[in-house]
Amino acid sequence: QVQLIESGGGLVQAGDSLKLSCTASGHSEYNIGWFRQAPGKEREGVSCISNGYGSTYYADSVTGRFTISRDNAKNTVYLQMNNLKPADPAYSYCADCPAGAHIVGPGAPVTVSS
Repeated sequence: QVQLIESGGGLVQAGDSLKLSCTASGHSEYNIGWFRQAPGKEREGVSCISNGYGSTYYADSVTGRFTISRDNAKNTVYLQMNNLKPADPAYSYCADCPAGAHIVGPGAPVTVSS
């Protein structure tokens, strides 16, 4: 079973940028994406990149601010987050998308101070 591990989370100020990385322990046939969940809220699918053509999906809440990309040689998927807002902070994690149910990383916290 492929395992995922995230890195790059942290504390930033509103308007700042942050880049998350999701590295797989091996090759995965799954599409990989990013999810987030804030306290008291439902999980949100933020972005997804397909394993084949690299097609991308973004939630409306992050379109124009976040960019997902991948480096197949490094088995890594990235999420560049720009212009972070106070509404963005959440526990972010990578997983297979769109289900987010088969392989899931432990996650990383993203905190945005206003």
